[in-house]
Amino acid sequence: MSMQETTLRTSRKTNALTKVMALVKGLQTTAVEALSGQRVTQMYPEDHYTPFPRWRGRHVLRRHENGLEKCVGCALCAAVCPAHCIRVIGGENTDEHRISEGERYAEVYEIHMLRCIFCGYCVEACPTEALGMTGEYELASFSREAQLYGKERLLEAAPINDGTMGRG
Repeated sequence: MSMQETTLRTSRKTNALTKVMALVKGLQTTAVEALSGQRVTQMYPEDHYTPFPRWRGRHVLRRHENGLEKCVGCALCAAVCPAHCIRVIGGENTDEHRISEGERYAEVYEIHMLRCIFCGYCVEACPTEALGMTGEYELASFSREAQLYGKERLLEAAPINDGTMGRG
């Protein structure tokens, strides 16, 4: 056996021993933290979690102060979505049937929430700031069909016109 082989075998033993000692030290740290660390328990349905201010939760389609939709059906949000979970079909506004302030509006707007990764790219891409994300995080349901959010479910409630709108 040559000197080089002996050195190689010794270095392997040393490396194995070092690895085992590192593993034991890590397990010891974990055990100490698990047994004596601070316990954090949240009594979830009674005490709701308050997300951070920049939390990206459920999507919402916004309206103007006059009640018209901000979405003009440009489908930039669908184009930029990496999960391909947004479907937008645009329609044309008429003078008799005005949905948004622009020439077009989103006739169909759907988000498949099971596919959504909540990245926020759709919000950043929206040129009219029609799409936003709320702090709502309780999105569970008992069926897959309930996770397809249509335009009716995404739209904000229309503002109540009490005669003060438009006054400066």
